[in-house]
Amino acid sequence: MAKILTVTLNPAIDVTLQLDVLHVGEVNRHHAVQTHAAGKGLNVAQVLKDLGHDVVVTGFLGEANRQIFDAHFAKEYFENQFVYIQGETRQNIKIAEASGRMTDINGQGLYIDANAKQQLREKIQAMIADIDMVVIAGSLPQGFDASELRALIEFLNREGKKVAVDTSGSALRAAIAANPWLIKPNSDELTETYHLPANSFAEQQQLFQSLGHMQIQHIIVSMGEQGVNWLHPTHPLHAQAPRVQVKSTVGAGDSLVAGMIHGLLSNNSPEETLKTATAIASHAVTQIGFHVPDLSVIEDLKQQIVINSLS
Repeated sequence: MAKILTVTLNPAIDVTLQLDVLHVGEVNRHHAVQTHAAGKGLNVAQVLKDLGHDVVVTGFLGEANRQIFDAHFAKEYFENQFVYIQGETRQNIKIAEASGRMTDINGQGLYIDANAKQQLREKIQAMIADIDMVVIAGSLPQGFDASELRALIEFLNREGKKVAVDTSGSALRAAIAANPWLIKPNSDELTETYHLPANSFAEQQQLFQSLGHMQIQHIIVSMGEQGVNWLHPTHPLHAQAPRVQVKSTVGAGDSLVAGMIHGLLSNNSPEETLKTATAIASHAVTQIGFHVPDLSVIEDLKQQIVINSLS
């Protein structure tokens, strides 16, 4: 299996409250609460580890509440290369209703100064030779702008590393301009970023063609209940997700990213890669959390997924 570095620039402590129905403006009582170390890059790392890969994690964390992250890294056997800075890592409040609707209240995150950014660059440069590929996922913290994300991707490209990116807004625009190996926006993020429709394959294809000469090999567009489009250069594919009971959508996109990376690095066929990744993402929404504890569950879901050519 591969040795994969995941970069989470703006991690969070996710506090997920489960209740039947959220009544806005009223007193609500939850019947369960879960608190865990999170951030899109760490979520991807979790699924990749469950799929058998060696994972190194880096990014920025607050020194004041690092314990939950340190315990998580030790439990999952992640190699910890995070930069710790003064302050607390943000908290994200997630309200999960019985219907599957999720309400997010996200914190802003730490301010990253020049010294912390230099420490991150040095850590990545020191370990990059032993890394097979890099995943950069999630939002940007305060003080770390989109041009710096682009510079990081371009550095990794020059080092000959495959880079997968999952982000949104100005960070997504900067990432696409840097031509990573793989991106995984959702259709809403594309529309919000470029102010162009992106619901259908034709619209997505036209949007990316309008951006000029791109060298991104794998463009994965997630569309919720409408499934997943893979804008593969020679054999574009669509996966129709199975109908499942949704408990939480947190981590579904991250699970899709991890599943695609796993299939591509394992040299599976495009159809098998997309089907497995879609099954892993579908399994994620059936639980609070996104562990892949039993691959037989994934195999069962794969039987319900239809893969169609978009050629």
